[in-house]
Amino acid sequence: MSDLLSGKVVLITGASSGIGAAAARVFSQEGARVVLAARREDRLTELVDELKAAGGEAAHVVCDVTVAADAVRAVDFTVSTYGRLDGAFNNAGVGGDRTPLHLMGDDVYDAVMDTNVRGVWNCIRPEIAAMLAHGGGAIVNNSSVGGLVAIPAASAYIAAKHAVVGLTRAAADEYAGQGIRVNAVAPGTTRSEITADWFGRNPGLEEMVNSRTPQGRTAEPEEIASAAAWLLSDRCPFLTGTVLPVDGGFINQ
Repeated sequence: MSDLLSGKVVLITGASSGIGAAAARVFSQEGARVVLAARREDRLTELVDELKAAGGEAAHVVCDVTVAADAVRAVDFTVSTYGRLDGAFNNAGVGGDRTPLHLMGDDVYDAVMDTNVRGVWNCIRPEIAAMLAHGGGAIVNNSSVGGLVAIPAASAYIAAKHAVVGLTRAAADEYAGQGIRVNAVAPGTTRSEITADWFGRNPGLEEMVNSRTPQGRTAEPEEIASAAAWLLSDRCPFLTGTVLPVDGGFINQ
């Protein structure tokens, strides 16, 4: 174990797979007490058992971030379990379809916006309230390089991730004077269930994206989680309202 997050209580949404599950492992290894929130309880239970077996402190709560009451319940569970909320990683998200804008259905748009934008909105409000009650904290939202640049045939996803960037900056500005830092990570293509699905339905997509990435590869989820851990830590106390690309240089092209 390290001490980057030693003693901190951190809530992670979308914690049952991908970047969220990697964050659970990384944050726990860095000394945090973690609460894992997601819809799939079987996976959460397995992951909590794994973290405890490795010497960490962890608990889980079933949560659908698109439901405001679930988000409130997740924060309340965290505070009742560990006494406070020091950090939150709002990671839950969906990818949607790769479809030209004029052919994209309203159902796809609604699903992507509901999880990726309203989900962050639902979570960040009770998180801020809990942090205000206990002297401050740090929040990291998971955006995407798609929140900074355009990607073809992904208009709903691009719009949603740009909205996450805007919400991050607005919250950072509003609560900076009250001891709460709000930042975002903007991952490039990262190995996860979402990207595996995208790559499976779009042969050649991974190779195309990697060809535009100076490091020439897909990121591992632990690489994104490590960046989020740093943003949640006390190592960067003057950093707020920042969107940190973790993308192998993709947006430099």
